[in-house]
Amino acid sequence: MIVIGVDTHKRSHTLVAVDAATGGVLGERTVLASDDGALAALRVAAGLGDERVWAIEDCRHVSGRFERSLVAAGERVIRIPPALTANARRSARERGKSDRIDALAVAHTALREGLERFPAAFLDEQAMEIRLLCDYRDQLVSERTRAINTLRWHLLAIDPELEASLRPSGLAGPRIRAKVTRRLARLGDGAQVRIAKALLRRINEITRQELTLRGEMNTLITTHSPQLLAEHGCGTITAAILIGHTAGAERFATEAAFARHTGTAPIPASSGNTIRHRLHRGGDRQLNRALHTIALCRARTDPLTRAYLDRRAAEGKTKLEALRCLKRHLARHFWKLLYKPANSKPALT
Repeated sequence: MIVIGVDTHKRSHTLVAVDAATGGVLGERTVLASDDGALAALRVAAGLGDERVWAIEDCRHVSGRFERSLVAAGERVIRIPPALTANARRSARERGKSDRIDALAVAHTALREGLERFPAAFLDEQAMEIRLLCDYRDQLVSERTRAINTLRWHLLAIDPELEASLRPSGLAGPRIRAKVTRRLARLGDGAQVRIAKALLRRINEITRQELTLRGEMNTLITTHSPQLLAEHGCGTITAAILIGHTAGAERFATEAAFARHTGTAPIPASSGNTIRHRLHRGGDRQLNRALHTIALCRARTDPLTRAYLDRRAAEGKTKLEALRCLKRHLARHFWKLLYKPANSKPALT
């Protein structure tokens, strides 16, 4: 078995091949971050042996294209979190920092932690599209929030009574925005008024874009995993996060591995006669957020979920501990919903 550690950058990728049995370096190469570079990397790997695993430091913006090329060629690719490579660098005999040292640390980290502990990358263009749309929508919503906050400060100076009449989320509604537009039209043509009008136009534009993106995502989700939208508390945005950030449930060997990836699997924190578990603050925080949203919604409106939480409370668990148990249960449930054994095409997003 050969493990090829890859340190990725915008312009180039550095590869170091390591023998899994001895840890010895078999070869190294720096290739361009392009399709030709990926082809050159595949040729180098083919000359080293047939049984190999690519361990790539998880820097999705610079490694995504390279990963997709490898997976499309039938290679096995695993992602190594950058936080795990720090210990490998500190314990290395070769001191300092370079692309070669970083790539070697990635390979050694994969061997130290165990190759089977890292989920393999998959290729699913539809899931990738859903994630891109979801991420772009999040950026638009953040921009709209900043514009709304700025507009309210201007309204406080222009028309304090109008600003005071707005609820915290008031400008999200079309009727309130129309009311503000009418009031601004009667306030003259000063610089601050013009800025407020421009901000309001931008808020309206972002809202239209967000609604269009939501409809597009809903169509894609209906095709990809319609069963998610039928789940209590799982709307379009939550389903998009689950699909996009899971990146193929098939790459997780068990539901427990998926739960660890979502940060919902509790971490043992026992000592002596004290047996307890604590919250896991790692994992994919967006997936954790989606499951948390579903859990809160079901806790409010689903009788079966309320009975489950009451049962946990009767066992002596606190409210937060019971909610953590619920999220762990939801992770198992949604992994089963997303798992598609007949789908042999892997998911990389």
